[in-house]
Amino acid sequence: QVQLVESGGGVVHAGGSLRLSCTASGRTSGSYNMGWFRQAPGRAREFVAAISWSGDRTHYADSVKGRFTLSKEYTGNTVYLQMNSLKPEDTAVYYCAADPAETPNYDSDIPIYDYFGQGTQVTVIS
Repeated sequence: QVQLVESGGGVVHAGGSLRLSCTASGRTSGSYNMGWFRQAPGRAREFVAAISWSGDRTHYADSVKGRFTLSKEYTGNTVYLQMNSLKPEDTAVYYCAADPAETPNYDSDIPIYDYFGQGTQVTVIS
């Protein structure tokens, strides 16, 4: 069983920045494919960003490309989502996701994850 612990959410003015972090545990060794999703009130959960098992490939939703950066520690089990130039439409609960497989399954071009965290609230005020 994989556990995910997220942190870093909060309230920020439009144009500001936040950094979310997520640490996966439950395995004695090895990396994870990891990513972030978000869900705003009344809307479906949507993909935000993904980083590969090795950490050398990233993929972003068009809505955050150029503003958000996903990185991974060398240990392979902690990721950071740096969010810059935040907009009110970025307001949502952000969920970390992980899969221990080196090569995950995909739904179109989005990895399929087996595990999700509890979520952290990000609120951007204008």
